[in-house]
Amino acid sequence: MERSYYRYLIPILIAVVMAIWIIWPDNPGINIAGFQKEIETRLGLDLVGGVQALLEADLPDNTTIEPEAMKTAVKIVENRVNGLGVTEALVQQAGDRRIVVELPGETDPEKALSTLKQTGLLEFVDFSDLTPQEVLALTNIKIKTDFAQEDDLLPSVEVPADSTENLEGNLSSLSNRVFHTVMTGADLKTVQVITDPTGEYQVSFELTPNGSNIFRDFTTQNIGESLAIVLDNQVISAPVINEPITDGQGVISGDFDYETSNALAIQLRYGSLPIPLKIVETRTVGPTLGQDSLQKSLVAGIIGFTIVILFMGIYYRLPGFVADMAIILYAIFAFALFRFIPITLTLAGVAGFLLSTGAALDANILIFERLKEELRSGKPVNQSMLLGWKRAWPSIRDSNIATLITCFILFWFGSTFGATIVKGFSLTLALGIVVSLFTALVITRVLLYLAINILKPKDFIKWFGI
Repeated sequence: MERSYYRYLIPILIAVVMAIWIIWPDNPGINIAGFQKEIETRLGLDLVGGVQALLEADLPDNTTIEPEAMKTAVKIVENRVNGLGVTEALVQQAGDRRIVVELPGETDPEKALSTLKQTGLLEFVDFSDLTPQEVLALTNIKIKTDFAQEDDLLPSVEVPADSTENLEGNLSSLSNRVFHTVMTGADLKTVQVITDPTGEYQVSFELTPNGSNIFRDFTTQNIGESLAIVLDNQVISAPVINEPITDGQGVISGDFDYETSNALAIQLRYGSLPIPLKIVETRTVGPTLGQDSLQKSLVAGIIGFTIVILFMGIYYRLPGFVADMAIILYAIFAFALFRFIPITLTLAGVAGFLLSTGAALDANILIFERLKEELRSGKPVNQSMLLGWKRAWPSIRDSNIATLITCFILFWFGSTFGATIVKGFSLTLALGIVVSLFTALVITRVLLYLAINILKPKDFIKWFGI
């Protein structure tokens, strides 16, 4: 036996222990010296259920949409989805005016989709000449501004009883008035959710240098007056300016809970959409259907895996049983890799993983057939093994490189044309190929040398099936 292969035993054992720890169901994740990483199995929409939506530009069909505007819209929608905390959501452009959004595991699709399609136009509007009663009446109401006008009429509002008489004469004029926009959300630098000393949720923001100058000048000249914070023409709040704000930092307060404040922060943080969007189609995949698909896929995989293991053991005898152990380790390593990266597993991804198992077996079969040829020619076992791996390597290398090139082409195709099924298949297949090469060329070889050294087989017909 080539004793140099003993040095691989400890690294292999360490890798096996780490892989088993990663795939352990109740894995707590990694938390070392401030570095945190969750380890979980991420399932796609077709396995875990969720929502798929088709967004379309809410513009006339004859309107030309710039490709750059659509690209920006896709990026903003993707950022908003990630901000919602949806697990491994998918956002891709489809055609020249549509966007496909998949939200795996989403339990409140209406709320999530409403956040995605809003334009998110933030304006700071001058309310300095309004009375406190008029400001109160306009809070949570849509208004018209000189930056973005709103055609809908003001709905009826409720105001305190003692101010109704004074307000009735002005309500009609307020509904038709166009208010001045002091500054837009384009001057926002950072946005985050905070709580005040009483535990109320607020949205704090920091402005760019240009925005800070505008804000400083306006607040300095309008101490004691109201400045309305308006999102998509709707007044969110209208705080009174108590003192000049010169540091470019402010807070949006209102009747917020965590969800509403976080949704507002997402809209502001990731900018306003360059084009309005509407939802033209939604499809909900129930968790029952997803779980059923997953269970059937697992059953099919277990059946196929069992047949392959029996075939290798019966036909190739000792090398076959060693290859079976290597294939089991391959499955552990590959699944651990999928969880650690992590990779979202869809039905197509599971198919790619199972197909890469066949690639691992192909490499073992080529090696074992070469090994049997050398044994038939009368060479010793150790020399036959060395020649078998050496002469099988060119075929293994070329076939796997060709498969990896195909995976790269499929991944590029899926990314370019929005074919997510193709992307998932190509990614899991490519990763599986890499892991299978490691198991076939390293683990199988070390285990076979170890088995031969322990068993010292003499009857090649019995042990190797030649």
